[in-house]
Amino acid sequence: MKYDYLIAGAGLFGAVFAYEAKKTGKKCIVIDKRPHIAGNIYTENNDGIHVHKYGAHIFHTSDKNIWDYINQFSEFNNYINSPVAIYNDELYNLPFNMNTFSKMWGIKTPAEAKKIIEEQTNGLSISEPANLEEQALKLVGRDVYEKLIKGYTKKQWGRECKDLPAFIIKRLPLRFTYDNNYFNDRYQGIPVDGYTAIVEKMLEGTETRLSTDYFDIKDKVDADKVIYTGMIDEYYGYKLGVLEYRSVRFETERLECSNYQGNAVVNYTSDNVPYTRIIEHKHFNYGKQPFTIISREYSLEWTKGIEPYYPVNNEKNDSLYSQYKELSEKEENIIFGGRLGHYKYYDMDKVIAAALLLCKKELQLH
Repeated sequence: MKYDYLIAGAGLFGAVFAYEAKKTGKKCIVIDKRPHIAGNIYTENNDGIHVHKYGAHIFHTSDKNIWDYINQFSEFNNYINSPVAIYNDELYNLPFNMNTFSKMWGIKTPAEAKKIIEEQTNGLSISEPANLEEQALKLVGRDVYEKLIKGYTKKQWGRECKDLPAFIIKRLPLRFTYDNNYFNDRYQGIPVDGYTAIVEKMLEGTETRLSTDYFDIKDKVDADKVIYTGMIDEYYGYKLGVLEYRSVRFETERLECSNYQGNAVVNYTSDNVPYTRIIEHKHFNYGKQPFTIISREYSLEWTKGIEPYYPVNNEKNDSLYSQYKELSEKEENIIFGGRLGHYKYYDMDKVIAAALLLCKKELQLH
Protein backbone atom coordinates (compact mmCIF):
# COMPACT_ATOMS: atom_id res chain seq x y z
CA MET A 1 0.00 0.00 0.00
CA LYS A 2 1.27 3.44 -0.92
CA TYR A 3 0.64 6.38 1.43
CA ASP A 4 1.14 10.10 1.17
CA TYR A 5 1.88 10.37 4.91
CA LEU A 6 2.94 8.05 7.68
CA ILE A 7 1.91 9.82 10.90
CA ALA A 8 3.81 8.56 13.94
CA GLY A 9 1.66 9.41 16.96
CA ALA A 10 -2.13 9.36 17.35
CA GLY A 11 -2.18 12.30 19.74
CA LEU A 12 -3.78 15.66 19.06
CA PHE A 13 -1.11 16.97 16.67
CA GLY A 14 -1.07 13.82 14.52
CA ALA A 15 -4.87 13.49 14.57
CA VAL A 16 -5.47 17.08 13.42
CA PHE A 17 -3.01 16.61 10.57
CA ALA A 18 -4.60 13.26 9.58
CA TYR A 19 -8.06 14.82 9.60
CA GLU A 20 -7.07 17.76 7.41
CA ALA A 21 -4.98 15.61 5.07
CA LYS A 22 -7.88 13.19 4.52
CA LYS A 23 -10.15 16.12 3.58
CA THR A 24 -7.73 17.06 0.78
CA GLY A 25 -7.69 13.48 -0.55
CA LYS A 26 -4.34 12.45 0.92
CA LYS A 27 -3.89 8.84 1.98
CA CYS A 28 -2.49 8.54 5.51
CA ILE A 29 -1.63 5.82 7.95
CA VAL A 30 -1.46 6.69 11.65
CA ILE A 31 0.50 4.56 14.09
CA ASP A 32 1.00 4.76 17.85
CA LYS A 33 3.12 2.66 20.16
CA ARG A 34 0.46 2.86 22.86
CA PRO A 35 -2.58 0.53 22.72
CA HIS A 36 -4.92 3.51 22.39
CA ILE A 37 -5.37 6.73 20.42
CA ALA A 38 -5.39 10.33 21.75
CA GLY A 39 -1.93 10.37 23.35
CA ASN A 40 -1.82 12.17 26.69
CA ILE A 41 -5.35 13.55 26.35
CA TYR A 42 -6.74 9.98 26.36
CA THR A 43 -9.82 9.64 28.56
CA GLU A 44 -11.25 6.28 29.58
CA ASN A 45 -14.96 5.89 30.29
CA ASN A 46 -15.24 4.14 33.64
CA ASP A 47 -18.92 3.59 34.48
CA GLY A 48 -19.78 7.05 33.16
CA ILE A 49 -16.77 8.89 34.60
CA HIS A 50 -14.25 10.06 32.01
CA VAL A 51 -10.91 9.32 33.66
CA HIS A 52 -8.03 11.51 32.45
CA LYS A 53 -5.44 8.72 32.31
CA TYR A 54 -2.46 11.02 31.87
CA GLY A 55 -3.44 13.90 34.11
CA ALA A 56 -6.05 16.63 34.02
CA HIS A 57 -6.63 18.33 30.67
CA ILE A 58 -8.80 21.45 30.63
CA PHE A 59 -9.32 22.98 27.22
CA HIS A 60 -8.88 26.76 27.20
CA THR A 61 -8.10 29.32 24.50
CA SER A 62 -8.59 32.93 23.56
CA ASP A 63 -8.56 32.06 19.86
CA LYS A 64 -12.15 31.82 18.60
CA ASN A 65 -11.02 30.02 15.43
CA ILE A 66 -9.41 27.25 17.51
CA TRP A 67 -12.45 27.10 19.80
CA ASP A 68 -14.78 26.75 16.81
CA TYR A 69 -12.45 24.14 15.31
CA ILE A 70 -12.45 21.83 18.35
CA ASN A 71 -16.19 22.31 18.88
CA GLN A 72 -16.97 20.64 15.56
CA PHE A 73 -15.87 17.36 17.16
CA SER A 74 -17.63 17.64 20.52
CA GLU A 75 -19.95 19.68 22.65
CA PHE A 76 -18.11 21.27 25.58
CA ASN A 77 -19.47 21.92 29.06
CA ASN A 78 -18.90 25.15 30.99
CA TYR A 79 -16.27 23.78 33.41
CA ILE A 80 -14.10 26.51 34.96
CA ASN A 81 -10.72 25.46 36.34
CA SER A 82 -10.59 26.63 39.97
CA PRO A 83 -8.05 24.47 41.80
CA VAL A 84 -7.43 24.68 45.52
CA ALA A 85 -4.18 24.13 47.40
CA ILE A 86 -3.60 22.43 50.74
CA TYR A 87 -0.57 23.40 52.81
CA ASN A 88 -0.42 21.29 55.97
CA ASP A 89 -3.89 21.98 57.50
CA GLU A 90 -4.54 25.21 55.57
CA LEU A 91 -6.61 25.44 52.37
CA TYR A 92 -6.15 28.20 49.77
CA ASN A 93 -7.75 29.14 46.45
CA LEU A 94 -5.70 29.19 43.25
CA PRO A 95 -4.61 31.09 41.27
CA PHE A 96 -3.22 33.66 43.68
CA ASN A 97 -6.12 36.08 44.14
CA MET A 98 -7.95 38.01 46.84
CA ASN A 99 -9.45 34.80 48.26
CA THR A 100 -5.90 33.48 48.71
CA PHE A 101 -4.63 36.70 50.29
CA SER A 102 -7.68 37.11 52.52
CA LYS A 103 -7.26 33.59 53.93
CA MET A 104 -3.50 33.99 54.38
CA TRP A 105 -3.43 37.44 55.99
CA GLY A 106 -6.96 38.09 57.25
CA ILE A 107 -7.44 41.11 54.98
CA LYS A 108 -10.26 42.22 52.69
CA THR A 109 -9.09 44.79 50.15
CA PRO A 110 -6.65 44.82 47.23
CA ALA A 111 -4.84 47.76 48.83
CA GLU A 112 -4.16 45.71 51.98
CA ALA A 113 -2.90 42.73 49.94
CA LYS A 114 -0.64 44.89 47.78
CA LYS A 115 0.78 46.61 50.89
CA ILE A 116 1.75 43.27 52.47
CA ILE A 117 3.30 41.96 49.25
CA GLU A 118 5.16 45.25 48.80
CA GLU A 119 6.51 45.07 52.35
CA GLN A 120 7.75 41.53 51.70
CA THR A 121 9.36 42.32 48.36
CA ASN A 122 10.85 45.76 49.06
CA GLY A 123 13.95 44.58 50.88
CA LEU A 124 14.85 41.81 48.45
CA SER A 125 16.96 43.87 46.02
CA ILE A 126 15.99 41.64 43.09
CA SER A 127 16.00 43.65 39.87
CA GLU A 128 16.36 40.83 37.32
CA PRO A 129 15.39 37.46 38.86
CA ALA A 130 18.11 34.89 38.18
CA ASN A 131 16.01 31.84 39.04
CA LEU A 132 12.51 30.67 39.94
CA GLU A 133 12.93 31.40 43.66
CA GLU A 134 13.89 35.03 43.01
CA GLN A 135 11.10 35.43 40.45
CA ALA A 136 8.50 34.05 42.88
CA LEU A 137 9.72 36.17 45.80
CA LYS A 138 9.64 39.28 43.63
CA LEU A 139 6.16 38.42 42.37
CA VAL A 140 4.31 37.43 45.55
CA GLY A 141 6.61 37.84 48.57
CA ARG A 142 7.81 35.28 51.09
CA ASP A 143 4.53 34.03 52.63
CA VAL A 144 2.92 32.89 49.38
CA TYR A 145 6.25 31.55 48.12
CA GLU A 146 6.93 29.45 51.22
CA LYS A 147 3.41 28.01 51.51
CA LEU A 148 2.17 27.64 47.94
CA ILE A 149 5.16 27.58 45.59
CA LYS A 150 8.36 26.26 47.17
CA GLY A 151 7.39 22.71 48.14
CA TYR A 152 5.08 22.09 45.19
CA THR A 153 7.66 23.26 42.66
CA LYS A 154 10.40 21.17 44.24
CA LYS A 155 8.19 18.08 43.92
CA GLN A 156 7.06 18.97 40.41
CA TRP A 157 10.55 19.50 38.98
CA GLY A 158 12.73 17.48 41.36
CA ARG A 159 14.97 20.50 41.84
CA GLU A 160 15.30 23.34 44.30
CA CYS A 161 13.58 26.55 43.16
CA LYS A 162 16.91 28.36 43.00
CA ASP A 163 18.08 25.78 40.43
CA LEU A 164 15.13 26.37 38.07
CA PRO A 165 14.78 29.11 35.42
CA ALA A 166 12.71 32.17 36.35
CA PHE A 167 10.32 31.93 33.37
CA ILE A 168 8.50 28.85 34.75
CA ILE A 169 6.74 30.84 37.47
CA LYS A 170 5.55 33.51 35.03
CA ARG A 171 2.81 31.09 33.93
CA LEU A 172 1.06 31.56 37.29
CA PRO A 173 -1.60 34.28 37.25
CA LEU A 174 -1.60 36.86 40.05
CA ARG A 175 -4.70 38.99 40.49
CA PHE A 176 -6.25 41.32 43.02
CA THR A 177 -9.88 40.32 42.52
CA TYR A 178 -11.97 37.60 44.17
CA ASP A 179 -11.75 35.43 41.05
CA ASN A 180 -10.83 31.74 41.28
CA ASN A 181 -10.84 31.14 37.51
CA TYR A 182 -7.31 29.87 36.85
CA PHE A 183 -7.25 30.83 33.18
CA ASN A 184 -7.75 34.25 31.66
CA ASP A 185 -8.86 32.77 28.33
CA ARG A 186 -12.23 33.64 26.82
CA TYR A 187 -13.18 30.02 26.05
CA GLN A 188 -12.91 27.11 28.46
CA GLY A 189 -14.49 23.71 29.07
CA ILE A 190 -14.32 19.92 28.98
CA PRO A 191 -15.75 17.79 26.14
CA VAL A 192 -18.92 16.15 27.41
CA ASP A 193 -18.01 12.81 25.80
CA GLY A 194 -14.32 12.92 26.76
CA TYR A 195 -11.24 13.70 24.70
CA THR A 196 -10.90 10.21 23.20
CA ALA A 197 -14.19 10.69 21.31
CA ILE A 198 -12.75 13.86 19.68
CA VAL A 199 -9.69 12.03 18.37
CA GLU A 200 -11.87 9.11 17.21
CA LYS A 201 -13.79 11.54 15.01
CA MET A 202 -10.59 13.09 13.67
CA LEU A 203 -9.20 9.67 12.73
CA GLU A 204 -12.44 8.28 11.30
CA GLY A 205 -11.76 6.76 7.90
CA THR A 206 -7.96 6.88 8.33
CA GLU A 207 -6.05 3.62 8.74
CA THR A 208 -4.76 3.49 12.31
CA ARG A 209 -2.48 0.87 13.86
CA LEU A 210 -1.97 0.80 17.64
CA SER A 211 0.73 -0.92 19.73
CA THR A 212 3.00 -0.20 16.76
CA ASP A 213 6.45 1.31 17.22
CA TYR A 214 7.66 3.63 14.45
CA PHE A 215 11.12 2.07 14.46
CA ASP A 216 9.67 -1.39 13.89
CA ILE A 217 7.54 -0.30 10.93
CA LYS A 218 9.36 2.59 9.24
CA ASP A 219 11.04 0.42 6.60
CA LYS A 220 7.86 -1.57 5.94
CA VAL A 221 5.54 1.31 5.07
CA ASP A 222 5.78 3.03 1.69
CA ALA A 223 5.02 6.69 2.43
CA ASP A 224 6.16 9.87 0.69
CA LYS A 225 6.55 11.75 3.98
CA VAL A 226 6.58 11.11 7.72
CA ILE A 227 4.95 13.31 10.38
CA TYR A 228 6.89 12.34 13.51
CA THR A 229 5.50 13.37 16.91
CA GLY A 230 7.76 11.28 19.11
CA MET A 231 10.90 12.40 20.94
CA ILE A 232 13.29 14.10 18.55
CA ASP A 233 16.40 12.83 20.37
CA GLU A 234 15.09 9.25 20.28
CA TYR A 235 14.55 9.57 16.53
CA TYR A 236 18.25 10.30 16.14
CA GLY A 237 19.28 7.53 18.50
CA TYR A 238 20.25 10.05 21.21
CA LYS A 239 23.49 10.54 19.29
CA LEU A 240 23.98 14.14 20.46
CA GLY A 241 22.81 13.44 24.02
CA VAL A 242 19.57 12.79 25.91
CA LEU A 243 17.04 15.58 26.45
CA GLU A 244 15.61 15.74 29.96
CA TYR A 245 11.94 15.40 30.88
CA ARG A 246 9.82 15.12 33.98
CA SER A 247 7.43 12.20 34.12
CA VAL A 248 4.39 11.44 36.25
CA ARG A 249 3.25 8.32 38.06
CA PHE A 250 -0.48 7.97 38.72
CA GLU A 251 -2.21 6.07 41.52
CA THR A 252 -5.84 5.78 40.44
CA GLU A 253 -8.45 4.49 42.86
CA ARG A 254 -12.20 3.97 42.88
CA LEU A 255 -13.83 5.04 46.14
CA GLU A 256 -17.32 4.07 47.26
CA CYS A 257 -18.34 7.59 48.18
CA SER A 258 -20.06 10.16 46.00
CA ASN A 259 -17.65 13.03 46.64
CA TYR A 260 -14.09 12.70 47.97
CA GLN A 261 -12.58 16.19 47.94
CA GLY A 262 -15.25 18.55 46.58
CA ASN A 263 -13.12 19.81 43.68
CA ALA A 264 -11.64 18.39 40.49
CA VAL A 265 -8.08 19.52 41.28
CA VAL A 266 -6.47 19.81 44.72
CA ASN A 267 -2.75 20.65 44.92
CA TYR A 268 -0.65 19.58 47.89
CA THR A 269 2.02 22.22 48.29
CA SER A 270 4.06 21.06 51.28
CA ASP A 271 7.00 18.80 50.46
CA ASN A 272 6.14 16.37 53.27
CA VAL A 273 3.26 15.05 51.10
CA PRO A 274 4.80 12.87 48.34
CA TYR A 275 2.22 13.56 45.61
CA THR A 276 1.72 16.92 43.89
CA ARG A 277 -2.05 16.81 43.53
CA ILE A 278 -5.20 14.69 43.58
CA ILE A 279 -7.61 14.73 40.63
CA GLU A 280 -11.25 13.77 41.20
CA HIS A 281 -12.35 13.03 37.67
CA LYS A 282 -16.16 13.18 38.02
CA HIS A 283 -16.07 16.89 38.89
CA PHE A 284 -14.85 17.76 35.37
CA ASN A 285 -18.27 16.72 34.08
CA TYR A 286 -20.44 17.40 37.14
CA GLY A 287 -20.95 13.67 37.70
CA LYS A 288 -23.72 12.43 40.01
CA GLN A 289 -22.49 8.82 40.38
CA PRO A 290 -22.71 7.24 43.86
CA PHE A 291 -18.96 6.43 43.62
CA THR A 292 -15.92 8.46 42.61
CA ILE A 293 -12.49 7.95 41.01
CA ILE A 294 -9.38 9.80 42.13
CA SER A 295 -5.80 9.91 40.84
CA ARG A 296 -2.79 10.89 42.93
CA GLU A 297 0.04 12.34 40.86
CA TYR A 298 3.68 11.75 41.70
CA SER A 299 6.26 13.70 39.74
CA LEU A 300 9.49 11.89 38.89
CA GLU A 301 12.59 12.13 36.73
CA TRP A 302 12.13 10.65 33.27
CA THR A 303 14.17 7.63 32.31
CA LYS A 304 14.09 5.65 29.07
CA GLY A 305 11.11 3.31 28.96
CA ILE A 306 8.61 5.51 30.82
CA GLU A 307 6.39 8.26 29.44
CA PRO A 308 7.96 11.71 29.04
CA TYR A 309 5.66 14.58 30.06
CA TYR A 310 7.27 17.97 30.66
CA PRO A 311 10.39 19.11 28.79
CA VAL A 312 12.98 20.59 31.17
CA ASN A 313 13.56 23.76 29.15
CA ASN A 314 16.73 25.05 30.77
CA GLU A 315 19.75 26.43 28.95
CA LYS A 316 21.51 23.07 28.65
CA ASN A 317 18.50 21.23 27.19
CA ASP A 318 17.44 24.06 24.90
CA SER A 319 20.96 24.18 23.49
CA LEU A 320 20.90 20.42 22.87
CA TYR A 321 17.46 20.63 21.27
CA SER A 322 18.67 23.36 18.90
CA GLN A 323 21.33 20.94 17.66
CA TYR A 324 18.72 18.25 17.03
CA LYS A 325 16.53 20.85 15.34
CA GLU A 326 19.38 21.67 12.97
CA LEU A 327 19.55 17.99 12.02
CA SER A 328 15.80 17.84 11.52
CA GLU A 329 15.80 20.83 9.19
CA LYS A 330 18.06 18.91 6.79
CA GLU A 331 15.49 16.13 6.44
CA GLU A 332 13.61 16.16 3.15
CA ASN A 333 10.72 13.85 3.94
CA ILE A 334 10.39 13.90 7.73
CA ILE A 335 8.51 16.63 9.62
CA PHE A 336 8.68 16.85 13.41
CA GLY A 337 5.74 18.12 15.42
CA GLY A 338 3.99 18.20 18.77
CA ARG A 339 5.27 18.44 22.31
CA LEU A 340 7.98 15.78 21.93
CA GLY A 341 8.97 16.62 18.38
CA HIS A 342 9.37 20.31 19.23
CA TYR A 343 10.63 19.72 22.81
CA LYS A 344 8.17 22.32 24.06
CA TYR A 345 5.32 22.45 26.56
CA TYR A 346 2.12 22.98 24.55
CA ASP A 347 -1.37 23.75 25.77
CA MET A 348 -3.95 21.90 23.67
CA ASP A 349 -5.06 24.97 21.72
CA LYS A 350 -1.44 25.66 20.78
CA VAL A 351 -1.01 22.05 19.60
CA ILE A 352 -4.00 22.46 17.29
CA ALA A 353 -2.73 25.83 16.04
CA ALA A 354 0.72 24.35 15.31
CA ALA A 355 -0.81 21.36 13.50
CA LEU A 356 -3.07 23.61 11.40
CA LEU A 357 -0.09 25.81 10.54
CA LEU A 358 1.72 22.72 9.25
CA CYS A 359 -1.42 21.70 7.32
CA LYS A 360 -1.55 25.12 5.69
CA LYS A 361 2.07 24.84 4.60
CA GLU A 362 2.07 21.17 3.69
CA LEU A 363 -1.42 20.77 2.21
CA GLN A 364 -1.73 24.29 0.74
CA LEU A 365 -4.82 25.01 2.82
CA HIS A 366 -6.22 28.52 2.89
